Amino acid sequence: QVQLVESGGGLVQPGGSLRLSCAASGMIFSITAMAWYRQVPGKQRELVAAISSGGSTNYADSVKGRFTISRDNGKNTVYLQMNSLQPEDTAVYYCNAGGVFRFPYHPSDYWGQGTQVTVSS
Repeated sequence: QVQLVESGGGLVQPGGSLRLSCAASGMIFSITAMAWYRQVPGKQRELVAAISSGGSTNYADSVKGRFTISRDNGKNTVYLQMNSLQPEDTAVYYCNAGGVFRFPYHPSDYWGQGTQVTVSS
């Protein structure tokens, strides 16, 4: 019954911004840790950012200062604001729900379908 639906991906020029959204259902969202991962062809899926039910956050070193994860419990939605995007950020971005929040975040088996982010001129 758990569903995670990502949206907001697309094509953007280097230096640009995008905001990704993940709409969650089938869980008590307000007590659920959430995270964003990304994956490129031939590479392992990697953690980008995580947020606890209480609002604590963790970020990959590669995105610190550029990306911000947030949540709106009234909308059952987690966001990833991405600024100063670079070609190296190109990937499919996935939402994960209900993992263990620690350093690093340990994902659950609940994933969305992913949304493509392409940073190119």
